[in-house]
Amino acid sequence: MTGSKLNAKEQEKASILQSAIMGKITNAQAAKQLRLSVRQVKRAKARIRKDGADAVVHKLKGRTSNHAFPQDTKTKALEVISNEYADFKPSFAQEKLQAIHDMQMTSQTIRVWMTEAGIWKTRKQKNIGTHRSWRSRKEYFGEMEQFDGSYHLWFENRFVDQFGSPIEVCLLACVDDATGKITKATFAANEGVHAVFTFWKEYVEEWGKTLSIYLDKFSTYKINHKAAVDNTDLMTQFGRAMQDVNIYLISANSPQAKGRIERLFGTLQDRLVKEMRLAQINTPKDGNKFLKEVFIPKFNDKFAVTPAKTGSVHNSLTPTEKKNIDRIFSIQSIRIINNDFTIQFKNNWYQLAEIQPTTVRAKGEVLVEEWLDKSIHFSLREKYLNYTDLPERPKKVNKPPLILTRHRLNWKPPIDHPWRKTYEAKK
Repeated sequence: MTGSKLNAKEQEKASILQSAIMGKITNAQAAKQLRLSVRQVKRAKARIRKDGADAVVHKLKGRTSNHAFPQDTKTKALEVISNEYADFKPSFAQEKLQAIHDMQMTSQTIRVWMTEAGIWKTRKQKNIGTHRSWRSRKEYFGEMEQFDGSYHLWFENRFVDQFGSPIEVCLLACVDDATGKITKATFAANEGVHAVFTFWKEYVEEWGKTLSIYLDKFSTYKINHKAAVDNTDLMTQFGRAMQDVNIYLISANSPQAKGRIERLFGTLQDRLVKEMRLAQINTPKDGNKFLKEVFIPKFNDKFAVTPAKTGSVHNSLTPTEKKNIDRIFSIQSIRIINNDFTIQFKNNWYQLAEIQPTTVRAKGEVLVEEWLDKSIHFSLREKYLNYTDLPERPKKVNKPPLILTRHRLNWKPPIDHPWRKTYEAKK
């Protein structure tokens, strides 16, 4: 007979073993029913013969586990978590307890303790609904980078505007598809063309040229965020620059398609925010130094995986690319040269000099390059034209020269022409 204190599962187990003892079923049949081995059944039958049906009850039922932490250890850990890591996830809190407070327990233990104390609430698994096929990682480091930007209160309420309101900062980041490494991350004011060009110019100078970049189809280049600098020409500019360095762009049709970078931002919005809080990092400038010197190396050591094949497939910049790197990562546009050899660009006026490295004709097109250092360059037939800034729109010249070339012209400029002023200034 089974004991009165047995629960339903224990009663069933005792009943099956009693049937085996009485010969109603074989040991093999009992083993199948209990999902045990025949040897375990024989041992269980021996215990029942000796101690009765209560022998099926586990010896530690109702008792504290032999491996349980002392109550004071649990109390101390929860006190530290409540005071310093109350908004940390259990696994992250466990890392800090181990690294800073020398408390050695598993993240699952911390999860149970935090749940019991009401510090952490378990979350139900979301019902994704739509099935998406899994894509295997690329084989080599440098074969593909996933890139995006994320606006967030990265510095919480420690970085504010003139009115004391917290500022959302954009974090630009890329993660290697094969290894999961953060290859580069930087805080920027926005996700505009200047910030994106600066990011990738530094990337290719540090790592070389990745074979491809997997990026957002729309939002990376057209952002409906109040802090974003919307630039409808960004995709054209970025696509042209990547074509110049032979990097293939892949556009994702959904956020899930570039899941690695999306999950990375989710992790960073938890871990990076708290790490900077603990390190008292309060500005984007200090944040970028912290990212490069502390956070990224530690993050990659913990979360990066070994690629399927060893080695990097980054391509080195060619000598020509190195020479033209500022030109490649510049914002380029076309302007028409006026009859008096002036150029208007963004409400500013520029006067081309009399002597030029190549022949310049009025009404011809010139390529305007805005470099990342904010300097302006006029390019014609891959030659940079000489020019001076004009304080205002120049007066109309009755008989301007027909062309500009490598030597001085027979044309004599009027007394108030910028060329004459330049010549007088050099005397």
